[in-house]
Amino acid sequence: MYRLIFILLCFLFIISIGFFLIWPEYQKLSTLQLEIKAGETELEYIEEYFSKLQQLSQELQNYESQLTKLSLSLLPDSSLTVVSLINFTQRASSQNGLILKKIESFTITLLKPSTTSPGVSQPQTKIKEISFGFEVSGSYSALRNFLNTLERSVKIIEVENISFSFAEKEEIPTFKLKIKTYSY
Repeated sequence: MYRLIFILLCFLFIISIGFFLIWPEYQKLSTLQLEIKAGETELEYIEEYFSKLQQLSQELQNYESQLTKLSLSLLPDSSLTVVSLINFTQRASSQNGLILKKIESFTITLLKPSTTSPGVSQPQTKIKEISFGFEVSGSYSALRNFLNTLERSVKIIEVENISFSFAEKEEIPTFKLKIKTYSY
C-alpha cells in the first residue's frame, strides 16, 4: 500500500514539475517560434518591397529624359527663371537662325487671385508673372521656327506681342517680341 501511495505521489510530483516548470518554458518556446515566423514573414515582405522598389527604379531610368523635362517645366524660382529665360531665348533664337539684337525690358509681377464674390478673402498667391521683351532679326521662316521652339518648350511660355519693321538699308526684318512665363 505504501508502495502504491509512493508511486502515486511520485506521479503527481512529476506532473506538477511538468506543469509548473516545463509548461511555461514550452509556452515561451511556442511564443518565440510564432515571433520568429512573424519576423520571417515581415522580412519576406520587406525584401519583396525593396525588390519592387529596385524594379521601379530601373523602369524610371528608362524615362529619365521625360522626368528631366517634367522637372524643368515646374515653376522655378523667379531669380533663376529670368536668367534661364534669357539663356533659353538666346540659344533658341540662334539655333533657329535669328540674331538676338537687344533685350528691351522685363518685369516681374505678382499674380492676383481672381475674386469670386465680394467679402470673401482669397489666399495670397506666390505665383509671379515674368514679362520679357526683346528684339531679334532674321527671316520670317526663322521666326516661325523660333515660335515653334517656344511652343514645344517644356517651360510655360506665352507670346504676348509680336511686331516687325524693315530698316531702310537692310533687307532683313527686325522683330520685337514680348513673351511671358511664370514662377513662384
